[in-house]
Amino acid sequence: MLFINVIGIGLMVLIAWWFWWRTPTVHSSQEGKVQIRVANGSYTPAHIRVPAHQPVTLTFVRDDASPCADRVLFPDLDIQSNLAVQQATSIEIPPLTPGEYTFHCQMQMYRGILSVE
Repeated sequence: MLFINVIGIGLMVLIAWWFWWRTPTVHSSQEGKVQIRVANGSYTPAHIRVPAHQPVTLTFVRDDASPCADRVLFPDLDIQSNLAVQQATSIEIPPLTPGEYTFHCQMQMYRGILSVE
């Protein structure tokens, strides 16, 4: 019985780490174009660094058929888009001032950061 409890607690910690505590690698783009894969409960890359005052095109390719992955929102920019399975969906981000702009699915399980520097 103790063994089962330990495994259950370990799985809960792993899930919490995956969705909330994990620090993804940073992808930098000077060209203004980034492709983001939506799969396995995350955006890859999930942390994107782009230059300030330049437009950016983010192309999302959704491999995950989960209903949570069907929409991406940029709440600070008032931008949102549906993501079709196995199709590329491009989102034009206007020139931004330096700062961090989050993006996520409607349930905030998939999360990403757009760092403008």
